[in-house]
Amino acid sequence: MSTEKEIIVGGQAVIEGVMMRAPNSYAVSVRRPDGTIATKAERLPKLSEKYPILKIPVLRGSAVLIHSMVLGVKALNFSATVAFEEAETEKKDTTTLNAVAKTGALAATSHAVDEQKLEKAGDTQTTLAMMGSVVFGIGFSIFLFVVLPLLLTNFLFVYFGWENAPQVLLDQTANQPWYLEAWNWLRAYMKPVRPSFSFNLVDGVIRMIFFVAYILLMTMIKDIRRVFEYHGAEHKTVYAWEAGDELLVENVKRYPRQHPRCGTSFLMLVMMVSIIVFSIVKFDSLLFNLISRVALVPLIAGISYEIIKLAGKKEASAFFSFITRPGIWLQNLTTKEPSDDQLEVAIHALKESLKLEPGMEVAGIKCQVSGAAT
Repeated sequence: MSTEKEIIVGGQAVIEGVMMRAPNSYAVSVRRPDGTIATKAERLPKLSEKYPILKIPVLRGSAVLIHSMVLGVKALNFSATVAFEEAETEKKDTTTLNAVAKTGALAATSHAVDEQKLEKAGDTQTTLAMMGSVVFGIGFSIFLFVVLPLLLTNFLFVYFGWENAPQVLLDQTANQPWYLEAWNWLRAYMKPVRPSFSFNLVDGVIRMIFFVAYILLMTMIKDIRRVFEYHGAEHKTVYAWEAGDELLVENVKRYPRQHPRCGTSFLMLVMMVSIIVFSIVKFDSLLFNLISRVALVPLIAGISYEIIKLAGKKEASAFFSFITRPGIWLQNLTTKEPSDDQLEVAIHALKESLKLEPGMEVAGIKCQVSGAAT
């Protein structure tokens, strides 16, 4: 029998909504354009029971990361479908009315059949587009936060004389066409540097600068700011649940929007752990260093997960406060103050996920949501 104190919840902001996750279930609630709330809720498979190997420390953290990514994509896909469904419906209705006016009832019937085919094709295209976006996003993230910082750090170490550039290549730049001069110069200053702790420290600082700059850029986009507001709503709701407060908007809005267990804090910890891991696993080849940094991401995520899990047992401890402090600071950018209707969506998502928890009694949890549709 689960009790409220045993149930640790978390979540993720999506397009015009929030996904809330409990240990054995999740729910994603999205505000429709007409003001009602659409919700998708499901139980989660217990992967550790099906695959006992996933109970091993570090490995379980990697599994949690991968499963969270898959779940996040599903939630984003659902939210995108709901958020834009009214516009698509209006577009289809307009097309159908035009067809009726031009060709009569017979043409309208034929058009309706074509619309069904187009709708199925559209669903397939949407899935493929979502998969393409995920692949592009992962590839872009690897380039921006792994490849580019490593290349830039390698260049800086050679350029500032911390590692000597091959003089023979620099001599070859004289009296050469400009493109050969550029190529030899690049070869000289991209001489592979065997990563040391100081090398990885510079690499980590550059990676964090890129990360903060990327988030700052995202805050300038109106639609992303809306997502950050829902992110704040998610945190406030989780805080209220952990405090045992009644899940009402007037109660939830009192809590801070920065939460120590946020994924932002986890990412900052990942960057710090990577400095140590990359200082241990290192090669003289720049290519091998690039490959190893990508391949070691699951290991680094698993180690970071264990640290968060260990430190989180006593959230008031100095250690937990220390390792989560950078993430708390960064959440001033990744979260914004939500409106009441955004808090309603977050509360609704949490309530629906808790309904699916085994033995969880939610009758006493009051959630005032107007026009909610599940």
